[in-house]
Amino acid sequence: MSTLPHPEAFVRWFRQVAPYVHAFGGRTFVIGFGGELIAERARFVRFLHDLNLLAALGIRLVLVHGARPQIEAELRAKRQRSRYAKGLRITDAQSLVSVKHAAGFLRVEIEALLSQGLPNSPMAGAQIRVASGNYIAAKPIGVLDGVDYQFTGTVRKVDSTAIARRLEAEEVVLVPHIGYSPTGEVFNLAWEDVAENVARALKADKLLLYVDQLPTGRRGQIISELTAREAEALLKSAGKDGLSAPTKRAIEHALRAVRSGVGRVHLVSRRAEGATLLELFTHSGVGTMITADPVEKLRPAKIDDVGGILALIEPLEADGTLVKRNRERLEQEIANFEVIEHDGSILACAAIYPYAGEKSAELACLAVAPEYRDAGYGERLLLACEARAKEMKIRRIFALTTRAQHWFLAQGFKEAGVGVLPEKRQALYNWKRGSKIFLKRL
Repeated sequence: MSTLPHPEAFVRWFRQVAPYVHAFGGRTFVIGFGGELIAERARFVRFLHDLNLLAALGIRLVLVHGARPQIEAELRAKRQRSRYAKGLRITDAQSLVSVKHAAGFLRVEIEALLSQGLPNSPMAGAQIRVASGNYIAAKPIGVLDGVDYQFTGTVRKVDSTAIARRLEAEEVVLVPHIGYSPTGEVFNLAWEDVAENVARALKADKLLLYVDQLPTGRRGQIISELTAREAEALLKSAGKDGLSAPTKRAIEHALRAVRSGVGRVHLVSRRAEGATLLELFTHSGVGTMITADPVEKLRPAKIDDVGGILALIEPLEADGTLVKRNRERLEQEIANFEVIEHDGSILACAAIYPYAGEKSAELACLAVAPEYRDAGYGERLLLACEARAKEMKIRRIFALTTRAQHWFLAQGFKEAGVGVLPEKRQALYNWKRGSKIFLKRL
């Protein structure tokens, strides 16, 4: 029997995943990827293993795939030439035959891989049922700027009712890059176009698009979050930032999706090992999440936040940094709190307790999740509490601490004696704890 090298770390990680497991069950995720990912067979097999895990957690999956390299291989074998305009294939009658061959081959290949069930493998006992069909009605792109795209089309309509039925039956739905017209014509579609429109039609909770390159900041770091407005600005400056054409195209489709009601769009690197799980089940992720509005908010606390605040402050209470507060007390005092919430998780909190008769207020219960203590959350909460104090005509705020003396000094506080505290607060001062007192005039 094998043992884990770091069982405590594994247990801690597994517990951290629990909120995502609860949040994702029964949700609809549309996952779009190009033929490039499929071409790297070993990586693609592991990718499907991760999708199998999502399905096991009760997530409803719709897979949308492309086939560009496979079509290219077909055409090369036939000594036929590929033609492109504005990043899209010009699909003539001969090319359409290769498109059909590639789409049919990939459908069978993906279904076969999803049907695996070997013992002692990630697919053991999976029993995934796959549904595919003519879910996409398409129309020709036509002639643009003098170029006739022929059998290259765009999505006209998605049969969302048929897809939803298959999802209700707990099947994984596979949607290829093929669309059909009422007259029986077949059109070659961009997989990004199909993925966007399927996500919009289903009002999907998440759309994941696998790309070759992720947006990066000035220092080369991956941009983990973008609002729709920020993503639009990024596209306008994309020439300077060096984004690849496929990534630009993915961002354009992501923007249309979030503006049409899709909850989140995630750009994920197709080359990063385990990127699907890391993006979905870790707070910081490894890709770029695009949302209609910011997912991080500094706001007054609500009664529903009590559980999140307790989880945040309990370790600090245990090591003596904070004075203990039970749930009942927190519920009674919740109106005094400000929190920073990120996508439903409470990352930081602080409270302001006014002593209106003496025009003073106490800044208390300032706590930030360990992994975000260098992100400026404490400073932001302090500013929010100061603003609230000013609205109440408070002229000074004070704080008691045993550990954060230097931080308060850096924020403009000055050390003071017990005598500066309001009389009611002096009566509650714990001499055994010996907290230092810091004062700041507003």
